[in-house]
Amino acid sequence: MFERFAAEARRTVTLAAEEAQLLHHDHLGAEHLLLGLLAQPQDPTAVLLGRFGVGLDEARRAVGGPDPERDGAALAAIGIDLAAVREAVESTFGPGALDAPSPGRPSRWGGPRFTDSAKRVLALSLRAAAGRRVRRIETGHLLLGLIREGGAAARLLRERGVDLADLEREAEAALTDGRAAAS
Repeated sequence: MFERFAAEARRTVTLAAEEAQLLHHDHLGAEHLLLGLLAQPQDPTAVLLGRFGVGLDEARRAVGGPDPERDGAALAAIGIDLAAVREAVESTFGPGALDAPSPGRPSRWGGPRFTDSAKRVLALSLRAAAGRRVRRIETGHLLLGLIREGGAAARLLRERGVDLADLEREAEAALTDGRAAAS
């Protein structure tokens, strides 16, 4: 399927995998595809998202990942001393007992495994391109797939005050005008 992706759309998937790894996630979900779009600031789709007030740093924080400082502060706020817990666990189970397990079986492409939601986004992107009678999947089609899938990425956008119907209309218009067709 990736052979139909324009270079920028392929780069989005590669950047999404990098974002998942940066956040210490063992999967690539729709939310990581959104981060992959935003990680290309010159791409018309990232520019469009920026006009709606969505940027990479804010989206990355919203997607989240391990943040020992934040997590430790949250636990301390309810009276739990994280250092004492770690010490007690390691004295019982050995050093590193609380460290993250090694990643599971890698995917066939070498990156994090795609979640069902990410697979739906890719299928909806393909459908969006086919519906426009174009052979190449552009980043704008990926954005339409994210919106139409309605999962974590769409929820993240809604939580940031984005009107998904307006964003979808703008993305459609950008594809029609050729502004989101970067390659």
